[in-house]
Amino acid sequence: MENANIMLNVRKEIPIFFATDDNYIPYLEVALRSLITNASKDYNYVVNIINSGLSENRMAKVKTLENENFKINFCDVSEYVEPIKKKLKNIYHFSLVTWYRLFIQSLFPQYDKVLYLDCDIIVLGDISKLYNIDLGDNLLGAARCHIVSDHPIFGEYAERFCGVPRQNYLQAGILVMNLKEFRKRDLENKFVYLINKYNFDVIDPDQGYLNAMCNGSVKILPNGWNKEAIEAPLEGELNIVHYALYKKPWQYDHVLNEEYFWQYAKNSPFYDEILSSKNNFSEESKRKKEAANIEIVDHAKRILDSENSFVKLVVKGDPDWFKKLVIED
Repeated sequence: MENANIMLNVRKEIPIFFATDDNYIPYLEVALRSLITNASKDYNYVVNIINSGLSENRMAKVKTLENENFKINFCDVSEYVEPIKKKLKNIYHFSLVTWYRLFIQSLFPQYDKVLYLDCDIIVLGDISKLYNIDLGDNLLGAARCHIVSDHPIFGEYAERFCGVPRQNYLQAGILVMNLKEFRKRDLENKFVYLINKYNFDVIDPDQGYLNAMCNGSVKILPNGWNKEAIEAPLEGELNIVHYALYKKPWQYDHVLNEEYFWQYAKNSPFYDEILSSKNNFSEESKRKKEAANIEIVDHAKRILDSENSFVKLVVKGDPDWFKKLVIED
């Protein structure tokens, strides 16, 4: 009878991943605060925060969110990433943190399925429902990226450069990852090979590569699981708000769905720091961000007809190109 009671108390574990640096810790804490508040108590959750070194004080503040159902681990992957950095010679115009999700499969061999979440989100629904979506043999579960699919230039970029129908172009900030299938298809090594052999001039670093490599093997989810802060129709319930564009509620006023961020931020130990950061975000800083937003559209225009594209160099009209890709010496 005692053993039966022990078995009844065993809860399924759900692994969740974030990646951050010290600068983004306050927003990660707010995202985690919202996630924990709304998660089902029927599961145990292990939150792994991938990083390359964080301050002890900031980590300690995040760790106070732990409870009976939630364990928070800070995973410094500097030692593992150092040799990979030598291979990824063409990525230094982007933060290395951006690429961490592509190495979860080898960093954490104990997991066959995980959630990956960006830090600039608020979780309003039960995250266990996202994890429990059946992926079949798909590599990923993800919502469509309306920022790309609904934009005439970005939509062309998806199709003519990456070889992905614009209506299927995934938003890589919220992912259900089938790591078992990742390993079977050797996704990590193929990614390292592609980025070094071709150095594709993508506008959306790892998102571009993930879309090209996983095309045809993505379970498209309703955007209620990844609602970008733009005027796009909501599909299903509003479960995750994603401040994916350059306008963040901790920098700008009148951001769509900003009220959800402040609802959770007001209880954060970083609240005063977040307010101070917003108050000190200068007009010059805003002009620079807005100029960069314009530049990314111009960048997409410049590379639309590039000879150095997934479509022309590796896809070549074959929808199964990634499965057939052979890594050359």
